[in-house]
Amino acid sequence: MPPVVGLAVGHGTGAELAEVFTRVLGVLTRDHPGGVTLVRSPRRYHSYHSLRGEVAGEQVAALTREDTDHYEEFCRSLAARGAGAVFRTAVNAQSLYLVRQRLKAVKVDAFTDDGEALLVRDEAQGFYTGTNRHTPGTVTRTMEFSRETTAEVVSYALERARRRWPDGRTGPVVMAYKFHLLDGVLGEWAEELSARLGVEIQLFQPDTVNRNLITHGLADRTVLIAGNEWADIMHVVLLDRFGGERQENRCTENVYLHPDVRGLTEYQTVHGSADDLAGRDLVNPVATVRAAAAVAEHHAGCPGAVQEVERALARVLDRGVATADLGGNYGTRAVVDALLAQLGEPVVPGAREPGAVAAALLGEGA
Repeated sequence: MPPVVGLAVGHGTGAELAEVFTRVLGVLTRDHPGGVTLVRSPRRYHSYHSLRGEVAGEQVAALTREDTDHYEEFCRSLAARGAGAVFRTAVNAQSLYLVRQRLKAVKVDAFTDDGEALLVRDEAQGFYTGTNRHTPGTVTRTMEFSRETTAEVVSYALERARRRWPDGRTGPVVMAYKFHLLDGVLGEWAEELSARLGVEIQLFQPDTVNRNLITHGLADRTVLIAGNEWADIMHVVLLDRFGGERQENRCTENVYLHPDVRGLTEYQTVHGSADDLAGRDLVNPVATVRAAAAVAEHHAGCPGAVQEVERALARVLDRGVATADLGGNYGTRAVVDALLAQLGEPVVPGAREPGAVAAALLGEGA
């Protein structure tokens, strides 16, 4: 049976990047027996800007719930079909984090500049999750932290560290949370987990983590477990300082821990929906290309795909074939065409979905 891969598309540049993902995945999996079954969500999900252009307040909340419910069900349906991965373009953060809360998501990223470090971002709880209540002139946000979710996030972080460093040697395990606002309970949970898991866990306020990063950098093999309140803001800084990368070029993975979908991995670009670039052939495709390579290698039986794409990207970018944000003057399609040529794929004008992908497209819906 061919591997199943999901595709979820939002407003803004979502349609253009979905085309990039589909083309590149098709080329990378062209020799896979039976191809790959690409299942596309029938709904186009809102971006923040597409919502603001239509409605406000409680109407936004209603549309957010619709997007949330639909995307959660789409992920559940993928897991039921045995899918290991879904690529999602940028969508409205409010609906996105409700899904992450319900399905207990963590974001995983690694930094390899001057040693290695692993960031596991707790997306399942805290201020970014929760619900809003509207009264005239006021919006009240209610959210929670739980011992159970904290334990699942920490346990998964240590599991990923063992997979990344199978010799069992890890550096410091650091939790970066605004724990002073939680009446001491997060500190108690961290102590309990340290004792139960046999690992010294250092719980720090975000400003303390920042001071340590500025003074000492990241110790080799640091496992950094972070709440969204800090990690969302710092992710791009960590990429720049410790990963040698820009967010426009980077993809990352969100892993769901809920037992109904456990193991389903959602790949996304680190950059947003870029609504102002929609339909103009200007959006940087590099992060999406890298997401397609990761899906091909880790979920579609194509070992070496990531390295192959990195080599091809380096050759393309070294020749100055890049979008404007990277200092080039090429459009999105031209960059992708150049990449595909490097991968040995004849580029046929107008061809959008090479045959290696057996697309089970479910429609584009509004």
